[in-house]
Amino acid sequence: MSDLAILINTAIAVSAVVLMIVRFKFNPVVSLVVGSAYLGLTSGLGTVKTVETIATGFGDIMAEVGLLISFGVLMGAMLREMGAIQRLVGTLLRVFGPKRMPYALSLTIATLLQSIFLDVLLVISAPLARNLAPKIGRMGTARMATALAIGLECGIVFMVPGVGALALAGLLGVPLGKMLIFGLILVIPTVAISVAIMSFLFTHGWWNPEKDEEHFHQTVVDDEEEDATPDGGVGASSPQPVPGRSVAQAERTSTSLRPTTDKDVVTRHEGRLIVLLAPLLVSLLLIATGAILDITEVSNPVIDFVSEPLIALLIGLIGTSFIGRLTIGQHRVQKAIASGFSESGQILILTGVGGSLAATIAAVGLGDILGQYFAANHAAPLLMVWVMAAALHIAVGSVTISAITAAGVLAPVAPIIGLDPVLIALAAGAGSLFAVHVTSNTFWLLQSLMGQTTRGTLKTCSVGVSVASVVAILLILPMSLFF
Repeated sequence: MSDLAILINTAIAVSAVVLMIVRFKFNPVVSLVVGSAYLGLTSGLGTVKTVETIATGFGDIMAEVGLLISFGVLMGAMLREMGAIQRLVGTLLRVFGPKRMPYALSLTIATLLQSIFLDVLLVISAPLARNLAPKIGRMGTARMATALAIGLECGIVFMVPGVGALALAGLLGVPLGKMLIFGLILVIPTVAISVAIMSFLFTHGWWNPEKDEEHFHQTVVDDEEEDATPDGGVGASSPQPVPGRSVAQAERTSTSLRPTTDKDVVTRHEGRLIVLLAPLLVSLLLIATGAILDITEVSNPVIDFVSEPLIALLIGLIGTSFIGRLTIGQHRVQKAIASGFSESGQILILTGVGGSLAATIAAVGLGDILGQYFAANHAAPLLMVWVMAAALHIAVGSVTISAITAAGVLAPVAPIIGLDPVLIALAAGAGSLFAVHVTSNTFWLLQSLMGQTTRGTLKTCSVGVSVASVVAILLILPMSLFF
């Protein structure tokens, strides 16, 4: 089959996936499998090879990241149940003060809390951010909402164990330790610069509280009361129903995802915050250590074993479970684990079928074709994957789908032109952040939980995260000159 026919069929397959999701409201999993099947059959793989490639692609990526995603989500579910996030925000407030809180909160969420399912983390942290907003000043709501949006979205695609970062690393064969280090190098300046840009725009007249915020009576907790409250001193306000969701669904989200309070249960031992987070920190440190030793070509059998991402996250999961039993009791630990299993199922299946499409694209020989055009040029494929992920995200509204689909198209190019796959992973993640808008559940949760109008949310979420997307690719391009 000609190169042109393969290019056309690939474009049709990707377009069909988008059309099925957006126009005909098919489930993304079904759409991705159909797109993979079409591409394989029309590009000459044959029926048997096509089915085999789809199944193998799913299995390969599950072998790479399936347990990692599950361990990360389970760890995050237990941290949520222990109230670690609420207390962490309270600690950040005391250490950094209100004025620096947007930077502190967004960087902490982006780098440390990515084991927690995004919607859950947002529902927990948004009420805390909302009560802090008046202490920052007139632009407090705008700055805190933007900090939340940027930290959440950047973390999920750049930082291990964010589900997007894990999926991209598995898809492209990037060692997780390397993904962790490169992601950390990228996410810190991206978040800091983006929050600074948006803060500048807000303080120079781009935010109008009269039109961009919902106005209603809100009780603000005193500083003294916050200091005395173990969870950071802020309660969760009930989210309003969002478009496409019933009142009952909104109430279930409010009750199932809101922070646990003393009225719900009585904890056995409160526990120090550093102790609650210690297993997660140890896991990340072990993974980073393994990557550093690999770069320096230093080998130690014991360290090599415990620094393997699967073992490191297992250690973190066991440690978090043990601490959870001491602080909140066995019953609540089991409740958190059940919730984590529920959350991880959809992530795993979606990640797997993304691997199926990527495997099919590789099998039809697209890498050889694109490699002819990108030879000795690293900037072109990185810009291409960014644009492709951005366009897919605008259409589909899913960060994960757009990132793994775009990365899958460009994955075969990397070995041909000598481009480090981690750069493709980061570029795909950066592009998938562009234009988070009304098709995203994150958009509507930020609107209701932060008390913004739709116009205000377009500024804080859509524009804020888009700025981060552009900042990220502008930082990735110079990185490609050195790696």
